[in-house]
Amino acid sequence: MKKKLILLYTLLAPIFTFAQEKGLDERINDWFQPITTKWEGIVFWIVPGTGVPLVVFILVGGALFFTLFFRFINIRRFPLAINVVRGKHDAVEKHGVEKADINIVDGDIPDTIRDESKHGEVSHFQALATAVSGTVGLGNIAGVALAISIGGPGATFWMVVCGLLSMSTKFVECTLGVKYRDIGPDGTVYGGPMYYLRKGLGLKGYKSLGKVLAVVFAILCVGASFGGGNAVQSNQAAEQLATMMGMQGGYTGTLIGTVIAIIVGFVIIGGIKRIASVTEKIVPFMAVIYILACLVVIFSNFSYIDDALTLIMKEAFNPSAGVGGFFGVLITGFRRAVFSNEAGAGSAAIAHSAVKTKYPASEGLVSLLEPFIDTVVICTMTALVIIFYNSEGMFAYGGDGSGQVIIDGIAVGGVNLTSMAFESVIPWFPYILTIAVILFAISTMISWSYYGLQSWKFLFGRSKAADITYKLLFIAFIIIGAAASMQAVFDFSDAMILALVFPNMIGLLLLFPVVRDELVKYLKAINVKLTYFK
Repeated sequence: MKKKLILLYTLLAPIFTFAQEKGLDERINDWFQPITTKWEGIVFWIVPGTGVPLVVFILVGGALFFTLFFRFINIRRFPLAINVVRGKHDAVEKHGVEKADINIVDGDIPDTIRDESKHGEVSHFQALATAVSGTVGLGNIAGVALAISIGGPGATFWMVVCGLLSMSTKFVECTLGVKYRDIGPDGTVYGGPMYYLRKGLGLKGYKSLGKVLAVVFAILCVGASFGGGNAVQSNQAAEQLATMMGMQGGYTGTLIGTVIAIIVGFVIIGGIKRIASVTEKIVPFMAVIYILACLVVIFSNFSYIDDALTLIMKEAFNPSAGVGGFFGVLITGFRRAVFSNEAGAGSAAIAHSAVKTKYPASEGLVSLLEPFIDTVVICTMTALVIIFYNSEGMFAYGGDGSGQVIIDGIAVGGVNLTSMAFESVIPWFPYILTIAVILFAISTMISWSYYGLQSWKFLFGRSKAADITYKLLFIAFIIIGAAASMQAVFDFSDAMILALVFPNMIGLLLLFPVVRDELVKYLKAINVKLTYFK
């Protein structure tokens, strides 16, 4: 324990030393911004003649294909997904054994018998809760504000569309996550796209391609854990806390980020499970409080709901915000939706892989609830809160494209804009929101540290040295994120998370027939009538 704390202090000591120098935040941002700009340019490469990034074509095209191929499974099997989470079919999942698939890639012996229901570490509900805790948070609070600020109300419509289509993508990737997971000697589960890319594609005859894509995904997932799962969280937590406490100065972000880094460091390095267990109990409570606050604002503006919905639909196809017209608003909505629910990126499959089940498709069905909860419900609520706040023209949609708008001569963006929107109806709520933002940030960091660590271990082995190295780097990015500008952090995080789409979608489009077979197997097991895939 002492050695781990010494490592943490060694990493943070230089930051304490230089934090006293005015302008440290600016120097960190000056170093970070060029990296962000270059990486964003690569990931968001525009298809000539379209004005649309290639990653959007892949993401939307893939999600639409899965939705059509699986006959709108996101809608037709929604009730079944709820029943699986409730445990209605647990008895079927735990009954009996069946022959294992022959895994030539990893040298499994043909005709051996295994009981998959004995593998795994968590229930369906726990797996869903873990994955949702990694997505519900600042993407719903700050990310939505960013979307509305840049793309106007119309971005809300495309967020919802992306959320609905993403349910089908999430189903496919999480089914594969369970199908091709690894089980350690001690029962620990190792899963996610890096495993189904390597194993699944290997079994399909694409062994070399699978290995390359798995390594690429793992590298990008580590970067995404530093960005979207870390830097964004510390950035917006620091922004909200500094605003509420009236803190200013060139080192404010660094100092707040350092404090957050110490807290997270104790959890992921020091192993103080009490903090994590308390956070796990408080964060769901804060999520409920946030949703209730949204409902208070929405019902306070009940007479304006129809006008707000009309505005959203109108602006979705005829945007007034200066973000490049129709495709600009669409891209803005999809970027924020994917950042929030991570469907297509494959990260949630890492958490869902740990479920206890012998039927991979059962967890795939559970996972399709995640984008619905995260994007269709919570993101839409936040968007309505902000649109209501601006019903009298408090600010101009679009701004300067940085995600900040001008209100009373002050540049406001991200979580601060959402906070002001709530304050207009619930004067005391910004204080509660500050607490919620910090808890959401820490919870998401802890969840994403697990995603990143799994990828790191896939690349560098499952040693203690690899474990500590990753965690120290993760802590460093907490401070970098808190000190950098909101635009730089969000641009970097968007690019890192959306970059995961490239290797992951290739795997999904080659392996979806496996998902079909697993779905048929599960539906037969629970005696659900098959109306397709006969």
